[in-house]
Amino acid sequence: MIKGVGRNQAPKQQMHPRRDMLSETRGALLGVLRRHGPLSAAGVARRLHVSREAARQQLALLEEQGLVSRAATTTTGRGRPRVAFALTDRGDGLFPKNYDTLSLALLDLVTAQFGTEGLTRLLAALADLQVQYHQPRLQGMALADRLEALKGIYFIDDPYTSVRRDRRGLALVEHNCPYLSLALQRPHLCSVTVSVLSRLLGVRVARERRFQDGDGRCVFRIMADQPVNAAEFRFAYEEVPKPD
Repeated sequence: MIKGVGRNQAPKQQMHPRRDMLSETRGALLGVLRRHGPLSAAGVARRLHVSREAARQQLALLEEQGLVSRAATTTTGRGRPRVAFALTDRGDGLFPKNYDTLSLALLDLVTAQFGTEGLTRLLAALADLQVQYHQPRLQGMALADRLEALKGIYFIDDPYTSVRRDRRGLALVEHNCPYLSLALQRPHLCSVTVSVLSRLLGVRVARERRFQDGDGRCVFRIMADQPVNAAEFRFAYEEVPKPD
């Protein structure tokens, strides 16, 4: 599934650990900045009951990971300005969020208010936005090259999405769905990704493996011998094979 508006317009991302995978000290430091930041290294040290040097070392590691950044400098009269540290958007993202519930409520509200036709129009509009974003950089590329470029369809330099070449041709393999909880509850949202890939590649794309079926991944098969008229096709719900 593709996230909606502006997903790929964010700065280049790098994968980072969950907060519960950080050391106890760094996890506590992030919590202090969440509650009291921005703070200087001295301010962090006081709240964690550690030395300033220990606080500076941990802040440097978190800054290297992109989880904290240097904020505005402050002064208290004479002397050198003090550097304050604050959470970055990525650091903030390590704290509990409840986006899935809101997203589900909004989707269900659209359906309740405007019916299935309204939901379809919304999903088609999301597909349009994604195509408009990706299309310019794919101009003039061969099919295989376009597919390689689309490994970043979820976010730039995604290490969990890869291209597979086998006797049946090409496939895009997604080992990590950034929106898995939402996709499991509303599988039809994945039709946005299928439609976007079909439009950008100019051929039919079908999921032959699905997280929703317990496969642990999604595999998007590229049907190179089944062209799609990208000028006419916008969006369609994917055809899900019926169980035997």
